[in-house]
Amino acid sequence: MKIIGITGGVGSGKSEILNIVENEYGARIIIADLVAHKLMEPDGISYKGIVKAFGKGIVKADGFIDREVLGSIVFCSERKLKILNEITHKNVDVEIMRQIEEIRKEDPNALVVCEAALLVGAQYESLFDQLWYIYTKEEIRFRRLKASRGYSDRKIRQMMESQKTEEEFKAAATHVIDNSGDLEETRRQIREILGDAAQSPAASGF
Repeated sequence: MKIIGITGGVGSGKSEILNIVENEYGARIIIADLVAHKLMEPDGISYKGIVKAFGKGIVKADGFIDREVLGSIVFCSERKLKILNEITHKNVDVEIMRQIEEIRKEDPNALVVCEAALLVGAQYESLFDQLWYIYTKEEIRFRRLKASRGYSDRKIRQMMESQKTEEEFKAAATHVIDNSGDLEETRRQIREILGDAAQSPAASGF
């Protein structure tokens, strides 16, 4: 089994990379944000700790945490973001390692790709065979986030500043993919790393 971590700043286009490795290489995808969101649901292991730390004002009428409200709180305060991360990261670590082990039992030859913006320093990072940093020029990231999510410049800047720097990402990565150009150029870089032999039978036409 080959396990690859994919990381990069907000707006770098990590979802595009995931689509390529899933649809063209048959990768099994784990997205840390989705794991974290699941664990924040009322029956999830992170729920009580988050509500205790941030108050019932973040809870909607249906009992679920309002992630937009929570996000507006933590992205404006490094201290509060740290509190949230201390509550959630250890739980996400354990769940992702559980999912990887489950995939290993199902298919020992699987290609597993795990994506997270805050991947560097996570406990499950030790399992990776490779760590890809998705680099995209800052002005392109701004343009993408404005178009896709309607964020203001101020919010985008706050989000970027809350994440690791380009130098920190690159220092930890085994491979850097420049996603500033078109998708065909991105595909070429992925193919260079994985090789045609890594493609799934469906992608290879067999």
